[in-house]
Amino acid sequence: QVQLEESGGGLVQTGGSLRLSCTASGSIFSINAMGWYRQAPGKQRELVASITSIGVINYGDSVKGRFTISRDNANNTVYLQMNSLKPDDTAVYHCNAKGLRWGDDYDWWGQGTQVTVSS
Repeated sequence: QVQLEESGGGLVQTGGSLRLSCTASGSIFSINAMGWYRQAPGKQRELVASITSIGVINYGDSVKGRFTISRDNANNTVYLQMNSLKPDDTAVYHCNAKGLRWGDDYDWWGQGTQVTVSS
């Protein structure tokens, strides 16, 4: 089993910055990739950014050029630096880890942290 502990988030004005952190514990050897998804009220959950164990990075179109994902393998932690925040970035941000569980692809999720961008 994998546990994900998130930190960061909060309230910020338009144009501001925030940094999210997510630390994995437990069966971390099972993890192939980590990242962040977000879900705003009334909308589907969407990819924000992800990074694989070998450093391949993927960003959602709406955050390219503004957000940066990075990974500290020694501490099993992934960071999301969010700059030039907009009100449309307001959502609950969930940490995600992808890997294998009993031989099958599996997603682990954090509880989520609220990011609110005021106009």
